Amino acid sequence: MTAETPHRRGPGRPRDPHADAAILRAAVDLLIERGIDQTSMESIAKRAGVAKVTVYKRWKSKEDLLADAIEKVREDIPSVEPVREAGELPELLETLLPQWGEALADPRYRALSARLLGAGPSHPALLEAYWRHHVLPRRERSRALLRQAQAEGVLTPTADIDILLDMMAGAIIHRLLLEPGKPHPQQITRYLRRLLRQAGLTLPANLGPLSRDGD
Repeated sequence: MTAETPHRRGPGRPRDPHADAAILRAAVDLLIERGIDQTSMESIAKRAGVAKVTVYKRWKSKEDLLADAIEKVREDIPSVEPVREAGELPELLETLLPQWGEALADPRYRALSARLLGAGPSHPALLEAYWRHHVLPRRERSRALLRQAQAEGVLTPTADIDILLDMMAGAIIHRLLLEPGKPHPQQITRYLRRLLRQAGLTLPANLGPLSRDGD
């Protein structure tokens, strides 16, 4: 048989993408609900509705499976497209703030982040996967945004971008994962606006109801 032979059967037949998707989805659901230590390959197989052997054929360990699941179900906070005209970036940021607020207030995202931030000591590979597939891509987008803001004169050119990113990430972790309660998306939006202003970004005032918040 050649690589082009369709519908191969037997031990070498192609993996079922529907089974893969169900397993990865079940892995994330159980990780959020139970945590890493209380999630097993067997429980993932049961939740996905597949045989245990199906899971074990695809992944060597629970950590490998969860790392792949983290990669596949990353939640994309809206990115900022490059803009060309001076003054356009602040208005674009103000438009995106409510979308970021919705994403960061999502209970599943907050629970997943909390589970993985606590994984470092006993499951460093999972924390690394979270860093690679969730944290780092967003950090790179934010770095590009802040550099653009400096070029357009809405952020001081002497600002240390990496320090600003660390400060903002720490503030968000504190707000979302340490403070009790379930924040509303509008509360997160207001907080993000205040955070950006405190970091030195010039944002427009009075663009709508969400901007007239006294912050």
